[in-house]
Amino acid sequence: MDSKRRLRPQPSWPDRQLLWIERERSFVRWMHAASARPWVVLALNGVSRLGDGLMWYAVILALPWFSHPVGIDCAIRMFAVGAVNLLLYLIIKRWIRRPRPYRSCPGVRACGRSLDEYSFPSGHTMHSVAFSLILSTYYPALGYIVWPFTVLVGVSRVVLGLHYPSDVVVGALVGGIMAAVSFNLL
Repeated sequence: MDSKRRLRPQPSWPDRQLLWIERERSFVRWMHAASARPWVVLALNGVSRLGDGLMWYAVILALPWFSHPVGIDCAIRMFAVGAVNLLLYLIIKRWIRRPRPYRSCPGVRACGRSLDEYSFPSGHTMHSVAFSLILSTYYPALGYIVWPFTVLVGVSRVVLGLHYPSDVVVGALVGGIMAAVSFNLL
C-alpha cells in the first residue's frame, strides 16, 4: 500500500468526546459574542421570558374563547403535551446533570436568568417546538408567527449563555416528537 493512501488512525471514543465538547464550546463562545451588544441581550431576554411559559399559558387559555370547538381540542392537546414535556424535562435534567455554559465554558457569562441548575435539554425550546407544531397544525396561518418566535427562543438560550447548541437541538427533537405523538394518542 502506498504511503499516500494510508489511513490516519481514528481518535478513541474519549478523544472524540473531548473534541465534540471543545467544538461545541467554541460555537457557544462564537454565538455568545453577540451578547456584547446591549440591545441584543435586551431583545433576546424578552424572547426568552416569553418562552418561559407565560405566553404559551395565555394562548392555551385564550384558544377556547376565540375558536370554540377546535380551540378547546387544541388547548387540551397543548396542555397535555406541555405536562408530559415538563415531566420528561425534569427527569432528563436530573439524570444528565450537565452544567450550563456560563458555569462550565470559559468566556461565557449568564446574560439571563436560568430556571434551574442544569442545561440539558432546553425546556424553553422543547415547549416552543411542541406548542408551535400543535398550533400550526390546527391553525396553519399562525405558523408564520410561532415558528420564527421558536427559532428566536432557541437562539436566545445559546446567545444568553444558558444552553449549549446540543441542548437546544435535543429539546427541539423531544418537543417535536412529543407533539407529533400526541396526534396519534389524543
